Amino acid sequence: MSHNRYPKYTAAAVQAAPVFLDPTATTAKACDLIREAARNGATLIAFPEVFIAGYAYWNWIMSPLEGSAWFKRLFLSAIDIPGPEIQALQHAAREVNATVVIGVNERSPVSMGGIFNTTVIIGPDGTLLGRHRKTVPTFAEKLTWTGGDGSSIRTYDTPAGKLGTLACGENTNTLARFALLAQGEQVHIANYIAYPFRKSYDIIEPIKIRASAHSLEGKLFTIVSSSAMSQEIRDTFGTTKERMEDMSGTPNAFSGIYGPNGLLVSEPLLDDEGIVYGEIDIERCIEPKQFHDILGHYNRFDIFELRVHQRKLDPVRIEHASRSIEPYAASSDEISSAGSDTIVIDRA
Repeated sequence: MSHNRYPKYTAAAVQAAPVFLDPTATTAKACDLIREAARNGATLIAFPEVFIAGYAYWNWIMSPLEGSAWFKRLFLSAIDIPGPEIQALQHAAREVNATVVIGVNERSPVSMGGIFNTTVIIGPDGTLLGRHRKTVPTFAEKLTWTGGDGSSIRTYDTPAGKLGTLACGENTNTLARFALLAQGEQVHIANYIAYPFRKSYDIIEPIKIRASAHSLEGKLFTIVSSSAMSQEIRDTFGTTKERMEDMSGTPNAFSGIYGPNGLLVSEPLLDDEGIVYGEIDIERCIEPKQFHDILGHYNRFDIFELRVHQRKLDPVRIEHASRSIEPYAASSDEISSAGSDTIVIDRA
């Protein structure tokens, strides 16, 4: 894919609510938002974490047994990769010639009940460039999502620059962030949910701190895209007066775009659905490296070493024999001489 090495363009961070647990309707909404952002000049469009089609809020307010039925509903609404929802997103990206990064619930291809918190990266020609499965679900999320592996701790070469992405709390993982920087990351996409339970955790300030720090440390751009809370979600889980007040009273979502000095290059967007835009000029990443280049002169690789295992992990590894093997049958003498802890296997 040929493109300018240091591109300059408009990026968009989408803050929107899914049509809860409806992947078809949410995909249609995402495609409409892709077209809207493109009409406003965006050629890189970032969407929230698990936007298709919703987050497991019940994990935070119900016991595991109470939430089990919701877990089943989430699995049934999860999508396959590839699949019709991904194809629709690929078509929309190709239609407007934009790079799209979007969070989805990905159904495991082998486990009826396995769900990955996945971020999908689609090129402007509609190519599915890759997917990042959240490596460690955060806190109560472990009741729902399966962890990914190191194969997607990598960057993607696009016309928008070298892209890297981490989901929500992964952006607290210093080693994961450094691994992306060390692979040439120029634009980082950090996608989040809307977290409504502000009495237990104020998500807004940590999002800002993480994004600002990553941009400042790495001298790059960070796009933050968070979900918004729909009234549908509030009504579904605000089943008590206290919960409803917690979910409705204070901001619980933030989106924005940060530059290599750690400051916003877009307007901040709190709570409401919308799209924020910012100019990304990759050349702005050059001069700040004179101060702190943690990938070069401002580090000591004779002291510090980071090793990343990018092996893809699967439940089973099938190894086929390269040549035919004659069946083997143990003789009666072998069987009689075998100890009580020994099992003789017919190697057919």
